[in-house]
Amino acid sequence: MRYGLVGVASNLAGYLAYLALTGLGGEPKTTMSALYVVGATVGYLGHRGWTFGGGAAVRRSLPRYLLAHGLGYALNLALLWGLHDRAGLPHQAVQAAAILAVAAVLYVVLGRYVFAPEGPAAR
Repeated sequence: MRYGLVGVASNLAGYLAYLALTGLGGEPKTTMSALYVVGATVGYLGHRGWTFGGGAAVRRSLPRYLLAHGLGYALNLALLWGLHDRAGLPHQAVQAAAILAVAAVLYVVLGRYVFAPEGPAAR
């Protein structure tokens, strides 16, 4: 539930910013790239402190979070490149679908790897 609330709020804001910036002439992949950094930063603070309970140490969770979001970014970029640039689908629809796909992947990775409890009791 908390993941959904943080995710919906940050992704909705990011998508609306994406639509506004691309509507003003921003290139879709460049715009997504800039907004991805902002969204991932806001997401780390929200997910670490509220969604996953803040139990993970920053020195452990931050590198894992960056790795997870590297995967998410690559997926988003690949979807825009393949479905918009190559297949000619509208970038607005592709980005909306990419947000959902990346959110699903990140939900699993964040919960099971990035912010997972440490120690033998967690296994």
